[in-house]
Amino acid sequence: MDFGITFKGDISPKRTVALCKQAEVAGFKYGWFFDSHVLWRDCYLTMAQCMAHTDAMIFGPLVTNPGVRDWSVAGSMYATLALQSGNRIEVGIGRGDSSRRMLGKKPMTVANMERFAEALRGFARGDEVAYDDASAQLTWANGYELPIWVAAYGPRALAGAGRSGDGLVIQLAEPGLVRWFSQQALAGGRAIGKDMSAYQIMSAAPVWIGDIHTAREQTRWFPAMVGNHVADIVERYGMDSPDIPASLTAYIEGRRGYDYKEHADKDADHLDFINEDIVDAFGILGNVDDHIAKLKELAAAGVTQFNIYLMCGEEERIVAEYGEKIIPMFT
Repeated sequence: MDFGITFKGDISPKRTVALCKQAEVAGFKYGWFFDSHVLWRDCYLTMAQCMAHTDAMIFGPLVTNPGVRDWSVAGSMYATLALQSGNRIEVGIGRGDSSRRMLGKKPMTVANMERFAEALRGFARGDEVAYDDASAQLTWANGYELPIWVAAYGPRALAGAGRSGDGLVIQLAEPGLVRWFSQQALAGGRAIGKDMSAYQIMSAAPVWIGDIHTAREQTRWFPAMVGNHVADIVERYGMDSPDIPASLTAYIEGRRGYDYKEHADKDADHLDFINEDIVDAFGILGNVDDHIAKLKELAAAGVTQFNIYLMCGEEERIVAEYGEKIIPMFT
């Protein structure tokens, strides 16, 4: 199992660079960044700084979407980062959540997301790419085969993730639900005859090593964020849909409106509907042995990368403890 960390862009670039240098030494392979340009600073400038101060760590947005940049601009950015870093760039994409909604716009369609994935690959290779009413070619690109991860929850998006992605991003750490999500993505790829033997599965969630009360308070924001996505699924498919596990929908019945200005904020005002069982299930909390046990369950469910949402406080300590006590158990 590989390990990654994710930033949301609210800590200083200098500290972010230091955390990435620490994480690389500790055995983390990936450094990811939320790409929501209104809520937080643009992630790509900091990403380039981190690339310049590390040797092997792979970086990328988690996630970007088709609707906030011209596709040739996005393609040029990733091709440039590939050249500058020695191909240490991968890209997570989705339909567009906070970055679209903060502009008063809805997420894009699954079909558009899939076309975006292919366009980004083409630009990174240096191919001529036609999109919308435009066409462009990055003749200076180095031929890199850009890996694309797709974040998805609903059945249609999961099938699209299997068809168009090299990996699936699942924002929770509940092994049973991870298996349920990933099986749908794998089935989507197999339905078009795609070889899924190398397909990657990422579980992304916050962690806390320490007493359970503090752990719950530091990570309660996360199920609320996930609940926002689940609410979109329920709106489309219905609360009683046989396609959605009851365990995924039961906890959002008391959900109030979600404030995107407090997106991924541990002190947000929209957290009171989240109970302790959900907090415990969706993240990884407790002592070191608890973390190792749950990570083994996730590995058995097919997870190939566990990605820590590193935004709960005491980030340096969490990176150090994972590097010293947990990652060695999986390498």
